[in-house]
Amino acid sequence: MLYSFLVIKMNLINDEKHYNTLSNYYMYKYNKKVAKISLNAGFSCPNKDGTKGKGGCTYCSKLGSGDFAGNPTQSLKEQFLAIKDVISAKWPDTLYIPYLQANTNTYGSIERLKQVYNELLNLDKNVCEISIATRADCLEDEKIALLNEINQKIPVQIELGLQTSNEITAKQINRGSSNAELVSAVSRLRKNNIEIVIHIINGLPGETEEDMLNTIEFINKLDIQGIKIHSLCVLKNTKMGDDYIKHPFKLQTLEEYVDITIKQIRHLRKDIIIHRLSADAALDDLIAPLWTRKKLVVMNEIDKKMRKLNCYQGDQLLNGHSS
Repeated sequence: MLYSFLVIKMNLINDEKHYNTLSNYYMYKYNKKVAKISLNAGFSCPNKDGTKGKGGCTYCSKLGSGDFAGNPTQSLKEQFLAIKDVISAKWPDTLYIPYLQANTNTYGSIERLKQVYNELLNLDKNVCEISIATRADCLEDEKIALLNEINQKIPVQIELGLQTSNEITAKQINRGSSNAELVSAVSRLRKNNIEIVIHIINGLPGETEEDMLNTIEFINKLDIQGIKIHSLCVLKNTKMGDDYIKHPFKLQTLEEYVDITIKQIRHLRKDIIIHRLSADAALDDLIAPLWTRKKLVVMNEIDKKMRKLNCYQGDQLLNGHSS
């Protein structure tokens, strides 16, 4: 498979990063810069509208974790071109991945999904893939069949929110879906050769280092191709934000986040591409921790310490945990 070949090739090349980066992966795959453009198609979420739950995940922003996606009152084409014009002015020869980011982008009728996905295909001649964020419990077989149809025309990447493998924590954050549903969704997507990126959050209330490493061990057993690691952001107008204001709970320091993230990288399978190592939050909505505002600082601290320790992705890939 192309994915496996590219990862093997990447691992043979020295780089300043000690893990498989998304930028390198796309450069080796397309030999061009690839930019992801976040869009908002106006979908809802079954964990908000009462189908599965109400209020959504306790940490989720009012925009459904799509704070930097486009304006849903505009067409997808208008949203896309507004960002593309900025990027192309700086990097003219760029390929693009439209990313349906806000809320649950397989939550709707098949007719609506077909309309939206086909619109993505026709945004621009330089679109090389499409990326769709969704929930594991919104991937019925007929929707996966539709995604497979699209995947025959252009590579499709599905992003799934796991956040934690600890189902006690998952209940506390009102995730509203089970680990078993995620395992099933991954299996059915991979039967159709659709790439999968898993999202996790470090520093959820009450989680220990062991919990966060167990999440990586859980992921290592799944046939996934990418991961996004986020730091917890406590936001205004969320259940978690309201709870934090009333009864502040311990949050990770920058140093703690860097340390656990490096341990996770060292336990992570070597073939998995790391798409993200920090979180983005709208500054006006961020309550804490304030160090998450400095995304580049977070990434630089991880890189700097990995170089100092001379450690690499997967160099502690064991059945158990090692320090």
